[in-house]
Parts: sequence; C-alpha cells; structure tokens
Amino acid sequence: MDSILQNLAEKAVSYAQSSGVQYCDARAEQQERKSVLIENKQIDHVKTNDDMGIGIRIVKDEVWSFCSITNPQSFDQIKNAVDNSIKSVASRIKNKKNKIDLYPNVATKAKIDFPVLKKPELDKIIKIGLECNEIISNMPKITKSVTNPWYTVNSKYFVSSEGSEILQNHTDTVMDMVATAHESGLTQSVNITEGGRGGLEQIISDKKVFESAKEIASKASHLLDAKPAKGEEATVIMNPDFVSLLTHEILGHPSEADRVLGKEMAWAGGAWWKGKIGTRIGSEDLNVFDDPTIKDSLGWYHFDDEGVETKKTSLVENGILTNHMQNRETAQAFNSKPTGNMRATNYRFMPLIRMACTCIGNGNWNVDEMIKEVKHGYLISNMKIPSIDMKRYNWSISCQYAQRIENGEITDLLRDVIVMGTAPRFFESIDACGNDFTVRPITNCGKGDPMQSMIMGNGGPTVRGTATIRSVN
Repeated sequence: MDSILQNLAEKAVSYAQSSGVQYCDARAEQQERKSVLIENKQIDHVKTNDDMGIGIRIVKDEVWSFCSITNPQSFDQIKNAVDNSIKSVASRIKNKKNKIDLYPNVATKAKIDFPVLKKPELDKIIKIGLECNEIISNMPKITKSVTNPWYTVNSKYFVSSEGSEILQNHTDTVMDMVATAHESGLTQSVNITEGGRGGLEQIISDKKVFESAKEIASKASHLLDAKPAKGEEATVIMNPDFVSLLTHEILGHPSEADRVLGKEMAWAGGAWWKGKIGTRIGSEDLNVFDDPTIKDSLGWYHFDDEGVETKKTSLVENGILTNHMQNRETAQAFNSKPTGNMRATNYRFMPLIRMACTCIGNGNWNVDEMIKEVKHGYLISNMKIPSIDMKRYNWSISCQYAQRIENGEITDLLRDVIVMGTAPRFFESIDACGNDFTVRPITNCGKGDPMQSMIMGNGGPTVRGTATIRSVN
C-alpha cells in the first residue's frame, strides 16, 4: 500500500470527525491488474491496469453520505470531497425515514498478507494461457478456443472513526476458458473458470487448468452428437459446479439482509422467505452457510468493508432458515449480529451486503450410490445461465450438459438442457447430499445501482432432488 494514500485515508477520517460527523470510515485501495485474451492460439490483446483511490463513508445527522477520490494528490482534495459530502446531507435530511443504528464493532488494528506461493507475472500467465488454448484447439470439431488468464494484486486499508486500522494484501489468479465446437449447422460451447485467492498455484496445482481445458474441449466436441432432452419433472442429481450457481442464485442472494428488507427490489430483487426465520424452508438434508474464512476461495478475507471480522455464518440448518447475511445496520433490525459480508467492488462504491463463499453443506452420501438408487432421472453438470424472478422463488438454470440415468446407470449425453423449479418445492425435495464438496470461483456477480460486479466463491456437494428439465432447442 502506498504510504501517502494510507496517510490520506487517515486524514480523511480525522477531518470528518473534526467537522462533527457521527461516524466516518475510509477505504484506501490500490490494485494492479494484468490480463491476456487468447483466441485460436493467437494473442488478441494484453491489458494492464493500475488503479488507486479512497472511498469515504460518513454518517451526519442520521444520513449516510459517500464520496470517492481517484488517485488523490493532496489533502485539499480529500478535504473538499468530505466538505461536499457533508453538505449533500442537508438536502436529504427532510426525506430520512429511519434512524441509523450501527451494531457496535470492536476497534481493530491488523495487517494481513494472504499467501502467494508462486508469484504471477504477465509472461507466465501468457505461457499458461497459450498452452491451454492449444489443448482446446487440437480437439476434433473445435472451431474456436478462448483462454483469458488474469491476475490482480490488491491492497486495501480500512480506517474508521472508531479506531480501526486494517490493512489486507492479497492476490487473485484466474483463468477463464471457452471451447466451441461446430458441425453440420450445430454449435456447442462449454466454458469453465478456474482460480482463487493466491498466486499461480491456484490454476496450475495438480495441472488444474490443463485438465479443465481437455475436459471442456472434449465435452463441446461430443455434445455435437448429443440428444436434446424431453420435458418432464424427474429426479435430478446436480454436480458441485452446477450446485454452486444454484446456491448463488436461490440461496445466497435471498439471504442478503438488504434484499430481505426490500432495499434491492427496484434493481436486483428481494427474498421470498421474508419473515420466515425459524421456519422450515427445505428438507432436513439442506444445510447452507456463508464462510469468508475458506482458504484459497475468491471470497476469502479477514475483515469486511465495515471493519467487521469474518466468521462462518449458518443460514439454513436441517431445512430451518436461521439467519441472513447482515451488516452493522441490518443486524440491529434483525436483532442479530454482523456477519462480515459488507463489501464494495472497490473504493468508488458504497459497500453492500454481498456473499463471500456461500455453500450447501455436504452430506455423507457416496455419489455413485446416489446415482445407483435412481431408476429414471438426470445427471446435471456444470453451470451456465440463470433466470430467477424478483423474489428468488421461481428459478431456471441451464447446464452445460446432462446425462440420462436409467436403472442406476448413466446413459445418453444430452445437450441444451435447462433445469427449472420453485425454491420451496425444490428445497423440500432434496433427499441426498454427497460427501464430496467443491468451492467454485464466481467472478461476475452483479448487484446494486450503480451496478457493482463482485468476485466470490460458491459451492457445495453433489445434490439430489426433483426438478423439471427440458431442452431449449
């Protein structure tokens, strides 16, 4: 972290306090990002971006105000931004509805350096990206191969009027890959994202990206000969990659307390289970949690953007809704505690309640045994595109491929499959969770107005339940 930037954040908080605010915090952030796009064995472009700035939150006369400064050069810039932010409060006092009541937070002073075992560099990710691209391109029937390796080096310093001073330094390394096959007028694409919080080890350990490149290219090629599925309600067994997106959309987002309170309804929706804490919303096999302490996940951090220390939060226990993800303000409304989920994309934005690493808990089922019990059903594999209603009640999520299960055996490969259901009916139908467990990287979750894109983890085991399936073509 640039020491001048860090010092300006501290001065911003001190100046705001001297101006009579009730509360103030500042986030000084610095990021270096490098990425390369490779198509059909050729480098399309290389991007390098450096960004730094400060975001300042203020409570004055029971009203929130926020300002941000990109690459500040002097204290006068900070002072002017804080002054203007305080002045803007006056025009909004008449419209204030509720008193701002923040859950007490312990003042913390800490510095955390997240581990990086193999430092990422541009020439190294280019080499890996080209190798993966060649693997995809060399598969029969592949007409387009895309690999996009990237990494960010991040430093964030949080300082508050309550006395917290928290510096967190981390690196994220990710590879996005797409394989597209075409033959006789039919096109099939399969994609995957690999990576996590750390260095090159996040994509090359156990030859992860190279194996994934082979897998998506093979599946895209074979899907040209696959059959579409007939529409029906049936037993479905969802693999962990598909479960991670399902968890994200119909368990994670409606567990964000601001959505439950209706504060996101105008843009991103609410939650069908408003007022249902303590009631059953699924089978006894359904357990859900959010955990920012899962190492290597893109949702791994020690303190959120309110300076709240992170911990594992249980959201659903044996089918009973137990809690939501809370910030310091909603925790008071729900008579709960902050869960460490308040995060912003960067210093330019006010933080929102966001998932960190939301997962379905694993069970004790062997996956092969789960499949053997199914007389007729479908094995659903890998996330694709979600479509969810405003209250996260009705949902449909397409998968990258599926396979028919007949008498406990996996048979035909199926293409263009979409899985549909309603949240309560599907949750109630869950009768088995595997003893496997996987956390997948999510790199483009959108929320808020203005829109904030966030990275995080989602995951779970193989899950068995009942849903409607059909092919879109």
